[in-house]
Parts: sequence; structure tokens; C-alpha cells
Amino acid sequence: MSHGARVTIVTRTKNRPIFLARALDDIFGQSFQDFELVIVNDGGIPADVDHLTSQRSEAERNRITTLHHAESVGMEAASNAGVKAGSGEFVVIHDDDDFWAPDFLAQTVAYLDDPSHAAETGVMVRTEIVIEELVNGRIEPIRREIFWANMRQITLADMLKINRAVPISFLYRRSLHDAVGYYNEALPVVGDWEFHLRVLSHSRVGFLDGEPLAFWSQRPESAGHDGNSIFQKAAEHAHYDALVRDHHLREGVAQNGFGPLLYLTQVLAGQEELILAQQRRLDETTAKLDHILDRLDALNQTVVTRTSVGEFLKKPMLLAKKLGGRA
Repeated sequence: MSHGARVTIVTRTKNRPIFLARALDDIFGQSFQDFELVIVNDGGIPADVDHLTSQRSEAERNRITTLHHAESVGMEAASNAGVKAGSGEFVVIHDDDDFWAPDFLAQTVAYLDDPSHAAETGVMVRTEIVIEELVNGRIEPIRREIFWANMRQITLADMLKINRAVPISFLYRRSLHDAVGYYNEALPVVGDWEFHLRVLSHSRVGFLDGEPLAFWSQRPESAGHDGNSIFQKAAEHAHYDALVRDHHLREGVAQNGFGPLLYLTQVLAGQEELILAQQRRLDETTAKLDHILDRLDALNQTVVTRTSVGEFLKKPMLLAKKLGGRA
């Protein structure tokens, strides 16, 4: 490990050597090179990680610290172990399957170095989702889409609704941990969102708009070690999302009482009733429209029958009558 590096990069990994190999290329391919890398092998096979790091140059190996956990301690505990093992002024979590544009570190560090952004404790970047799959040991991209394409800034109000960022997109000052603590190790999922909430309740976070600088890899069809928790553990995400909200709600009640919440819930209940009433009216209108369409269809069938088949049958009879009259 090279001490004195400005950025500590923490890479969490477990039995995904194909992705870790790409992550190492991505990290050491950054245009900004004043960083140290802490790899946290969270219960994976040590030999796989050691083999990949041994392939790097001596200069690169000197900047890598590898922590091998005999058993998995979970994503947030792995993050905390990696953060504490480093000493950089800035911290960023680079999971083994995600990646950056070559100037991610250069642009985010420059942003936080700018005196005009001194009050901001971190910066998030425009992020692109990359849907991938593994084909015969190769990572194949399927499609791409911008993550929260309409987002123009990072606010606590938006983050309260839903997580607007992923770890690969967020470089922050190490001093944040002194202010808000470390990642919550009691959370098997949604730990990054809960950390973002604490960060934004403490200070502002900047946003670098423009071309994507971070890329969030997703594999909806993959399972096991190669899958994503957001797909494999969807039920857990919903469960712990509710627990996080409930925990912070209890803290708010303990500090401020029920008064504001009682008023707010009454307002929300009124809004919910208005929405339900509008839905009922919409359902009634839809039913009436369906009835009208059914009647129009029946009328159309009648018209078709009378003007096509009916007329077709009438014409020979009229012709026969005329011919008979002439005879």
C-alpha cells in the first residue's frame, strides 16, 4: 500500500474473478493516479484474487492492499473494513462488477478541490446502467440506459423517496465518517441508501452532469455469485427499505413528538382519498365507454348484415320478380 495517496478506492468482491479482472484494468486505467486500492475479498476464494493482483505491475501491486475474510461479513461491513484500511483524503466504493469513464477520478477530485465546493462533502456523477450477461466466460453488453436521466442535482428530498445513486458514482471526503458514522453493518441490503440519507441530512453533495462517468452493471438473468442483489434479493430490499424508514421515523418522533406527523398523515390521507375517488370515477367512465363501444360494435354488425348479406339476398329476389312480371 502506498501511504499518502489522496483517494482510497475500496473494491468489494467474492468469487467473481472475471469481473474483478475488468475492475482492476478500469481502476489502473484512470487518468488520475494518486490513489490506493483496498480489495476486500468477502468470503471468496483467496487464490483467485491473489492470482489477479499478482499479474499487475510491481508499481501497481505496491498500491494494493488485499483483505481476505474467511467468511462473508456482508457488504457494509466489507465497505467499513476497506475504508478503515486506507488513509486517503477521499473515499469511493468501486464494486468488482462496476466501472468508470477514464476521467472519473480526475473530474470528481477536481470538483471537490475547487474552493467554491468546499461546503460539499462529496460529489455524485451522471451514471449509466449497463445490462450485461456472461457468455462463455466473456462479459457481453446487451443494452444501456441512463440512471435517473432527469436528475440535475442531489437533494435529501429526492433521496427520501428512493435511492438516487449507487456507490460507483459517489466520491466523498473521508471526514464524512467522523460526522455521520460508517456504513450500517446491520443492513444486508440498502446500506448505501441509508448512508446517503445520513450524508445528505448533514451536508450538501454536488452533482456532475453531462456524459456518464460511472457505469452500473446489471445482470437480470444471472444467478449465484454473478447476479445482482437488486434482482436476487428484491424482497429483502423492500423489507429493509421499510425498516430504515421506520427507524428514522421513530427517531424523529422521539425528538419532535407526533404533532407534525399527525398533521402530515392527515393531509396525505386526504390526498389518498382524492386519488381513490378519481380512480373510481375513471373506472366508471371506462365501464361506460366499454358499454358504448359494445353497442357500437353491435350496431356495426347489424349494419354490415343488412347492407351486405341482406342486400345480396334481396337483389336476386327483386330480379326474379321483374322477370316474372315481364313473362
